[in-house]
Amino acid sequence: MQPSGHRLRDVEHHPLLAENDNYDSSSSSSSEADVADRVWFIRDGCGMICAVMTWLLVAYADFVVTFVMLLPSKDFWYSVVNGVIFNCLAVLALSSHLRTMLTDPVSAGCVTGDPLVCGDRTVSVQSFLLGAVPKGNATKEYMESLQLKPGEVIYKCPKCCCIKPERAHHCSICKRCIRKMDHHCPWVNNCVGEKNQRFFVLFTMYIALSSVHALILCGLQFISCVRGQWTECSDFSPPITVILLIFLCLEGLLFFTFTAVMFGTQIHSICNDETEIERLKSEKPTWERRLRWEGMKSVFGGPPSLLWMNPFVGFRFRRLPTRPRKGSPEFSV
Repeated sequence: MQPSGHRLRDVEHHPLLAENDNYDSSSSSSSEADVADRVWFIRDGCGMICAVMTWLLVAYADFVVTFVMLLPSKDFWYSVVNGVIFNCLAVLALSSHLRTMLTDPVSAGCVTGDPLVCGDRTVSVQSFLLGAVPKGNATKEYMESLQLKPGEVIYKCPKCCCIKPERAHHCSICKRCIRKMDHHCPWVNNCVGEKNQRFFVLFTMYIALSSVHALILCGLQFISCVRGQWTECSDFSPPITVILLIFLCLEGLLFFTFTAVMFGTQIHSICNDETEIERLKSEKPTWERRLRWEGMKSVFGGPPSLLWMNPFVGFRFRRLPTRPRKGSPEFSV
């Protein structure tokens, strides 16, 4: 075990620490309030492209369902009921996508009183920032403000130079350590962590449901066109109608397969209180695992209710953007 002074010197001269990245313990309360009022967004080119593609694919499905299949239908109530159902699922899916993408998944050390790893045991630290932890917050001044006892050791991430609590992993794309990081998903341009896992689960569920609905409507449309006249079952020409329906079927099958598997994986991880990274690394749990329903309630909040299905719970408007941090892969608004 290294003495405290040597550990602080390692932090102080870490190459990731710049002069403008030093942590100011006197401004912790104001920083905490600022971070709580910001929206998390990762500036990753691949992630932003995947997120835009997700919205475009959902928009394409909505276009085909609405203008190719439902509006030309002679059954008024069939069009109204299916149109309302599909568009509601699409809105809920895209809302869940936005909440997943713009919610801080909880960077390492963001929970007050959360235990830090201390050798083979844990040590409670009095205060941490809410939300994103700035790079290089593991400074000499900040460590001294924790008032650690002699011999106590806390882990510091060598990549982002932040204090690393238990069950935190560094994301090379977000450039942060994320508590209970399950994985980084480019389709939502964010990590799936402690605070946005609920929205990711809802996103996969609503996409899977809308995909099944679209596939059923495609099947009914093909049957209707085969039994009747192709020129009468759609406002588009028969070749274009067939091409649009085939592409929608392929999209629905791919989306349903992917999101259904992800939904099942996420529910399994929540019930076992184990992230995908912890499972792949076969990490032995050093924490007390929650029971299945306790894990579900901790992710979705409160006892089982219809609010579990609502991606708008806890939503509030954020303040306008301030000066972005230099060298950071994300910016806040």
